Amino acid sequence: MTHLWVRAESRANEDRVGITPDGVAALVGDGMTVTVEDSPRRVIATDAYAAAGARIAPAGGWPDAPDDAIIFGLKELPDDGSALNHRHIMFGHAFKGQPAGQVLLQRFKAGGGMLYDLEYLVDDDGRRLAAFGYWAGYAGAAVALRCWVAQQHGAICGPVHAYADKDLLTDDLRARMDATNRARPRAIVIGARGRVGTGAVDLLTEMGVPVTGWDIEETARGAPFPEVLAHEIFVNAILAQPGVPVFVPAEAVGPGRSLTVIGDIACDPTSDFSPVRVYDRTTGWDEPALRVAEDPPLDVMAIDNLPSMLPHESSHDFAAQLLPVLRRLEHIDEGPWQRAAAVFRKTMNEV
Repeated sequence: MTHLWVRAESRANEDRVGITPDGVAALVGDGMTVTVEDSPRRVIATDAYAAAGARIAPAGGWPDAPDDAIIFGLKELPDDGSALNHRHIMFGHAFKGQPAGQVLLQRFKAGGGMLYDLEYLVDDDGRRLAAFGYWAGYAGAAVALRCWVAQQHGAICGPVHAYADKDLLTDDLRARMDATNRARPRAIVIGARGRVGTGAVDLLTEMGVPVTGWDIEETARGAPFPEVLAHEIFVNAILAQPGVPVFVPAEAVGPGRSLTVIGDIACDPTSDFSPVRVYDRTTGWDEPALRVAEDPPLDVMAIDNLPSMLPHESSHDFAAQLLPVLRRLEHIDEGPWQRAAAVFRKTMNEV
């Protein structure tokens, strides 16, 4: 019998969850055992999972879970260096040469465990089966606009926080933008037709921002892309991977540009394939913007858990996409699970 163990997220400002109580009830009805760790921060209350048939365990108890349990979470594990002997479902950010990812893979090597990376759960045609992309784009565009607002006041963007729903976010942002008494900035979104780009375009449009939407056709000619520097805001919605051109080269920090804000929603600055080459580290909720140039300013927003700013919408959306895949865990050696395992094994052979 398959045992899915849903761990409490340990990262600060991470209130999302990858399965709802309805999803738990469906898995239990399929004959699976589901354990959910207690978490007062999680956007869905623990009692709702218990009512759906889940066993409840203390937060952080997953290292002592039965050996055959499959540990399911979203963001990174506690960075304690411990060996990982379980099978884990999570976003590992470990298959593109990221330094932190290499440390994670060494922990799996030491413990003999397995990583089924959520980013690599794909169908027969290689398309992602579940993603937070839309809400990452939506929230990321909102924070990029917050950065622009701060610049109009001669400042850099201050701390951001989660919102109970998207209407509260948009109401707050619209009021901030209106208070500048400035014309709306122009924005360009690359990857505009994908999940992330669609979310970004929707938010920008709601805020009255003129949007230039680019996708593969517009970038096929290759760099340079002076059009990016001609907009006040650039939103990158393209994952770092081989073959992606450089949209913002290192020399773009110089003068003679309109660009003052980059929202790098893919935010993979340590990858060799990053299309944004003006910064080297992600940003966070307390300090969302990294200033990389002055006169005119250029701020980079690269928060890597943006959907948690809208934990209700993003959790329910993602969980609905993922549930059909979780229901196939009884056949973990087949289909998307087998494909994700193959990526892990190939990478481990190179570590």
